[in-house]
Amino acid sequence: MSRKIVAVGGGHNGRKKGDGTRTPYEIALMDQEIVKLTNKKNPHFLFLAHSQKDLDVQIGYFNGMKEIYEDYYHCDCRMLTSEDLKNYDKAKEYTEWADIIYEGGGDTMSMISLWKNTGFDKLLQKAWEDGTVMCGVSAGANCWFTECSTDSLRIQMNDLSLPLTSCECLGFIPGFFVPHCDEPGRIESSKDILKENGMVGIFVSNCSALEIVDGKYRLLTTDASSYGIDAYALKVYWKDGEFIEENISSSSEFRELEDLLTKSLSKVK
Repeated sequence: MSRKIVAVGGGHNGRKKGDGTRTPYEIALMDQEIVKLTNKKNPHFLFLAHSQKDLDVQIGYFNGMKEIYEDYYHCDCRMLTSEDLKNYDKAKEYTEWADIIYEGGGDTMSMISLWKNTGFDKLLQKAWEDGTVMCGVSAGANCWFTECSTDSLRIQMNDLSLPLTSCECLGFIPGFFVPHCDEPGRIESSKDILKENGMVGIFVSNCSALEIVDGKYRLLTTDASSYGIDAYALKVYWKDGEFIEENISSSSEFRELEDLLTKSLSKVK
């Protein structure tokens, strides 16, 4: 079966806010591609908000995503809350039903811990191997890689002065993922982590996404002017004591993922 991941570095998706106004819909291109990858007219969309601990927040997050994926893309939408994972049979039924599994943003560490403690990580891996489109933003992009950079400690301790840390994730893709890399400190804080773990880092800004299909990849970008940048992504790694940083260009063409994840000046440009 085809294996598909869309890892979105960040960006707003047009959800309605508490005051009734909407965020800008910056990542429509990514949502459109996620739906397109299913090759179905009315895909089954399964939303997870397990990076959020509060159940009411999870449900509110789902309602916003349902409005987008049901109204704009004609999906049949369901969710699994963190409490639902206590019912393994329900979790298995829903993951097998899904054409798309989408995790939102939040606390990566707590989310991964929940999945591994409940066995949900194995259900996600089987879904990916069976051809389900695995996707998400921020924490929901981190999770598919071997490791990631995360602000989970800041979230858990409610202290923005704490450093970014690394988190071991699901390992579907053998790399180190950094979302929101345009935000201050994201790149610098990851240098030491990469020096220690020896991995290739994939740094993805807001309004950018890495799409991976069957061992090939391409970069999707949209208008990131609200962040004061042009959307971008970087391939970074340490080699012979030197920190190497390469731009990854957006493209309509897919390229070999192996080239992206190999420590060599590459074909990513």
